Amino acid sequence: MLKISPSDFAYLYEECKLCYCLKVKFGIYQPSMPMPGGFSTMNTKIQGSLVGKNLKTLSNDLPDGQVINQEGWVESITVPNADVFIKGKYDLLVKNPDGTHTLVDLKISKPGDDKIDKYATQLAAYKFALEYPKSGEPIKITKLALLIFYPESVAFVDGIAKVNFPPKWLEIPDDQAKFLNFAKQIDDLLTGPLPVEGKECKWCAYRQVGEKIAHPVNIDDSSNHENLDLSKSPF
Repeated sequence: MLKISPSDFAYLYEECKLCYCLKVKFGIYQPSMPMPGGFSTMNTKIQGSLVGKNLKTLSNDLPDGQVINQEGWVESITVPNADVFIKGKYDLLVKNPDGTHTLVDLKISKPGDDKIDKYATQLAAYKFALEYPKSGEPIKITKLALLIFYPESVAFVDGIAKVNFPPKWLEIPDDQAKFLNFAKQIDDLLTGPLPVEGKECKWCAYRQVGEKIAHPVNIDDSSNHENLDLSKSPF
Protein backbone atom coordinates (compact mmCIF):
# COMPACT_ATOMS: atom_id res chain seq x y z
CA MET A 1 0.00 0.00 0.00
CA LEU A 2 1.34 3.42 -0.95
CA LYS A 3 1.05 6.78 0.78
CA ILE A 4 -0.26 9.68 -1.27
CA SER A 5 0.09 13.30 -0.14
CA PRO A 6 -2.67 15.79 -0.98
CA SER A 7 -0.11 18.58 -1.40
CA ASP A 8 1.21 16.79 -4.52
CA PHE A 9 -2.10 16.80 -6.39
CA ALA A 10 -2.28 20.38 -7.69
CA TYR A 11 1.24 20.56 -9.11
CA LEU A 12 3.42 17.45 -9.20
CA TYR A 13 0.67 15.04 -10.27
CA GLU A 14 -0.73 17.42 -12.87
CA GLU A 15 2.64 18.49 -14.26
CA CYS A 16 4.38 15.14 -14.70
CA LYS A 17 2.99 11.67 -14.05
CA LEU A 18 6.48 10.13 -14.26
CA CYS A 19 7.97 12.44 -11.61
CA TYR A 20 4.91 11.75 -9.45
CA CYS A 21 5.41 7.98 -9.70
CA LEU A 22 9.12 8.29 -9.00
CA LYS A 23 8.37 10.14 -5.78
CA VAL A 24 5.53 7.95 -4.50
CA LYS A 25 6.87 4.53 -5.54
CA PHE A 26 10.62 4.98 -5.24
CA GLY A 27 11.17 8.00 -2.98
CA ILE A 28 12.94 9.91 -5.77
CA TYR A 29 12.09 13.57 -5.29
CA GLN A 30 12.50 16.44 -7.69
CA PRO A 31 15.22 18.82 -6.46
CA SER A 32 13.58 20.98 -3.82
CA MET A 33 12.49 24.51 -4.64
CA PRO A 34 11.89 26.03 -1.20
CA MET A 35 9.23 28.69 -0.80
CA PRO A 36 10.85 32.10 -0.28
CA GLY A 37 11.33 32.75 3.42
CA GLY A 38 9.06 35.79 3.39
CA PHE A 39 6.09 33.81 2.11
CA SER A 40 6.65 31.00 4.61
CA THR A 41 6.85 33.50 7.46
CA MET A 42 3.69 35.32 6.37
CA ASN A 43 1.82 32.04 6.00
CA THR A 44 2.80 30.82 9.47
CA LYS A 45 2.09 34.16 11.15
CA ILE A 46 -1.33 34.52 9.55
CA GLN A 47 -2.32 30.98 10.52
CA GLY A 48 -0.97 31.30 14.04
CA SER A 49 -2.77 34.61 14.63
CA LEU A 50 -6.12 32.98 13.81
CA VAL A 51 -6.01 29.99 16.15
CA GLY A 52 -8.60 30.33 18.90
CA LYS A 53 -10.36 33.20 17.14
CA ASN A 54 -13.56 33.52 15.16
CA LEU A 55 -13.02 34.06 11.44
CA LYS A 56 -15.13 37.20 11.68
CA THR A 57 -12.39 38.85 13.73
CA LEU A 58 -10.39 38.77 10.51
CA SER A 59 -13.22 40.09 8.34
CA ASN A 60 -16.98 40.43 8.60
CA ASP A 61 -17.14 38.98 5.09
CA LEU A 62 -15.94 35.60 6.39
CA PRO A 63 -18.32 32.95 7.77
CA ASP A 64 -18.96 32.43 11.46
CA GLY A 65 -16.64 29.81 12.96
CA GLN A 66 -13.77 29.39 15.43
CA VAL A 67 -10.33 28.28 14.26
CA ILE A 68 -9.45 25.36 16.55
CA ASN A 69 -6.35 23.88 14.95
CA GLN A 70 -3.44 24.82 12.70
CA GLU A 71 -1.27 22.59 10.49
CA GLY A 72 -2.69 19.30 11.70
CA TRP A 73 -1.28 15.99 10.49
CA VAL A 74 -3.75 13.39 9.25
CA GLU A 75 -3.51 9.78 8.09
CA SER A 76 -6.45 7.89 6.63
CA ILE A 77 -7.55 4.31 6.31
CA THR A 78 -7.08 2.68 2.91
CA VAL A 79 -9.11 4.50 0.27
CA PRO A 80 -11.96 2.24 -0.98
CA ASN A 81 -11.25 0.36 -4.23
CA ALA A 82 -7.61 1.46 -4.16
CA ASP A 83 -4.38 0.42 -2.50
CA VAL A 84 -3.41 3.87 -1.24
CA PHE A 85 -3.90 5.93 1.91
CA ILE A 86 -3.82 9.66 2.59
CA LYS A 87 -1.18 11.28 4.75
CA GLY A 88 -0.46 14.97 4.99
CA LYS A 89 -0.88 18.25 6.84
CA TYR A 90 -3.86 20.55 6.43
CA ASP A 91 -3.76 24.28 7.20
CA LEU A 92 -6.73 25.25 9.36
CA LEU A 93 -9.67 23.48 11.01
CA VAL A 94 -12.68 25.63 11.86
CA LYS A 95 -15.51 24.62 14.20
CA ASN A 96 -18.87 25.78 12.90
CA PRO A 97 -21.69 27.01 15.16
CA ASP A 98 -23.62 23.75 14.55
CA GLY A 99 -20.71 21.63 15.83
CA THR A 100 -19.52 20.46 12.41
CA HIS A 101 -16.26 21.63 10.88
CA THR A 102 -14.90 23.56 7.90
CA LEU A 103 -11.53 22.59 6.44
CA VAL A 104 -9.56 25.59 5.20
CA ASP A 105 -6.49 25.81 3.00
CA LEU A 106 -4.64 29.12 3.29
CA LYS A 107 -2.95 30.51 0.18
CA ILE A 108 -0.82 33.58 -0.45
CA SER A 109 -1.68 33.92 -4.09
CA LYS A 110 -3.73 35.94 -6.53
CA PRO A 111 -7.37 34.98 -5.98
CA GLY A 112 -9.43 33.55 -8.81
CA ASP A 113 -12.11 30.98 -9.46
CA ASP A 114 -9.50 28.77 -11.19
CA LYS A 115 -8.16 28.00 -7.71
CA ILE A 116 -11.38 26.13 -6.90
CA ASP A 117 -10.74 23.34 -9.41
CA LYS A 118 -6.99 23.38 -8.80
CA TYR A 119 -7.23 22.59 -5.09
CA ALA A 120 -10.51 20.66 -4.92
CA THR A 121 -8.92 17.19 -4.77
CA GLN A 122 -6.37 18.34 -2.18
CA LEU A 123 -9.06 19.50 0.23
CA ALA A 124 -11.29 16.49 -0.52
CA ALA A 125 -8.39 14.20 0.40
CA TYR A 126 -7.87 15.92 3.75
CA LYS A 127 -11.62 15.67 4.38
CA PHE A 128 -11.50 11.92 3.73
CA ALA A 129 -8.56 11.53 6.14
CA LEU A 130 -10.33 13.49 8.88
CA GLU A 131 -13.59 11.57 8.50
CA TYR A 132 -11.91 8.17 8.09
CA PRO A 133 -8.73 8.39 10.19
CA LYS A 134 -6.40 5.45 10.69
CA SER A 135 -6.60 6.16 14.42
CA GLY A 136 -8.47 8.53 16.69
CA GLU A 137 -11.97 9.95 16.47
CA PRO A 138 -13.39 10.99 13.09
CA ILE A 139 -14.17 14.66 12.53
CA LYS A 140 -17.22 15.59 10.46
CA ILE A 141 -16.37 18.08 7.70
CA THR A 142 -19.31 19.90 6.11
CA LYS A 143 -17.49 22.65 4.21
CA LEU A 144 -14.25 23.05 2.28
CA ALA A 145 -12.75 26.45 1.53
CA LEU A 146 -9.73 28.44 0.44
CA LEU A 147 -8.68 31.51 2.41
CA ILE A 148 -6.57 33.55 0.01
CA PHE A 149 -4.40 36.58 0.76
CA TYR A 150 -2.85 38.77 -1.90
CA PRO A 151 -1.27 42.22 -1.44
CA GLU A 152 -3.30 45.07 -2.90
CA SER A 153 -1.35 48.08 -1.65
CA VAL A 154 1.56 49.19 0.48
CA ALA A 155 1.75 52.25 2.72
CA PHE A 156 4.76 53.57 4.64
CA VAL A 157 3.76 54.86 8.08
CA ASP A 158 6.30 55.99 10.68
CA GLY A 159 9.08 54.08 8.98
CA ILE A 160 7.06 50.86 8.72
CA ALA A 161 5.81 49.29 5.51
CA LYS A 162 2.17 48.26 5.99
CA VAL A 163 0.84 45.86 3.38
CA ASN A 164 -2.87 45.58 2.73
CA PHE A 165 -3.76 41.86 2.53
CA PRO A 166 -7.57 41.63 2.24
CA PRO A 167 -8.79 38.03 2.67
CA LYS A 168 -10.73 36.29 -0.08
CA TRP A 169 -12.96 33.32 0.79
CA LEU A 170 -13.64 30.68 -1.86
CA GLU A 171 -15.81 27.68 -1.02
CA ILE A 172 -14.93 24.36 -2.66
CA PRO A 173 -17.74 22.03 -3.74
CA ASP A 174 -17.72 18.87 -1.64
CA ASP A 175 -17.69 15.94 -4.08
CA GLN A 176 -16.36 12.82 -2.35
CA ALA A 177 -17.43 10.58 -5.23
CA LYS A 178 -15.20 12.62 -7.53
CA PHE A 179 -12.33 12.32 -5.05
CA LEU A 180 -12.71 8.53 -4.76
CA ASN A 181 -12.64 8.27 -8.54
CA PHE A 182 -9.52 10.46 -8.59
CA ALA A 183 -7.85 8.24 -5.97
CA LYS A 184 -8.65 5.19 -8.11
CA GLN A 185 -6.99 6.87 -11.09
CA ILE A 186 -3.88 7.47 -8.99
CA ASP A 187 -3.91 3.84 -7.85
CA ASP A 188 -4.15 2.66 -11.47
CA LEU A 189 -1.24 4.92 -12.38
CA LEU A 190 0.94 3.66 -9.52
CA THR A 191 0.21 -0.03 -10.12
CA GLY A 192 0.71 0.17 -13.88
CA PRO A 193 3.89 0.59 -15.93
CA LEU A 194 5.85 3.78 -15.49
CA PRO A 195 4.36 6.57 -17.62
CA VAL A 196 6.32 8.51 -20.21
CA GLU A 197 8.08 11.72 -19.30
CA GLY A 198 5.94 14.83 -19.17
CA LYS A 199 6.25 16.84 -22.39
CA GLU A 200 6.42 20.11 -20.46
CA CYS A 201 8.36 18.78 -17.46
CA LYS A 202 11.60 20.72 -17.11
CA TRP A 203 12.98 18.22 -14.60
CA CYS A 204 12.62 15.38 -17.10
CA ALA A 205 14.29 17.54 -19.76
CA TYR A 206 17.05 18.38 -17.29
CA ARG A 207 17.69 14.68 -16.65
CA GLN A 208 17.87 13.96 -20.37
CA VAL A 209 20.23 16.82 -21.20
CA GLY A 210 22.34 16.32 -18.10
CA GLU A 211 22.77 12.61 -18.84
CA LYS A 212 23.95 13.34 -22.40
CA ILE A 213 26.47 15.90 -21.18
CA ALA A 214 27.75 13.95 -18.17
CA HIS A 215 27.79 10.51 -19.81
CA PRO A 216 28.36 10.81 -23.57
CA VAL A 217 27.99 7.61 -25.58
CA ASN A 218 31.63 7.64 -26.71
CA ILE A 219 33.58 8.46 -23.56
CA ASP A 220 36.87 8.53 -25.54
CA ASP A 221 35.68 11.40 -27.72
CA SER A 222 36.36 14.56 -25.73
CA SER A 223 34.48 16.61 -28.32
CA ASN A 224 31.15 15.02 -27.44
CA HIS A 225 30.29 17.79 -25.01
CA GLU A 226 30.73 20.42 -27.69
CA ASN A 227 28.92 18.52 -30.45
CA LEU A 228 25.69 17.83 -28.55
CA ASP A 229 22.60 19.30 -30.18
CA LEU A 230 20.83 20.98 -27.27
CA SER A 231 18.47 23.02 -29.43
CA LYS A 232 15.51 21.19 -27.88
CA SER A 233 16.52 22.02 -24.34
CA PRO A 234 13.93 24.15 -22.53
CA PHE A 235 16.60 26.03 -20.60
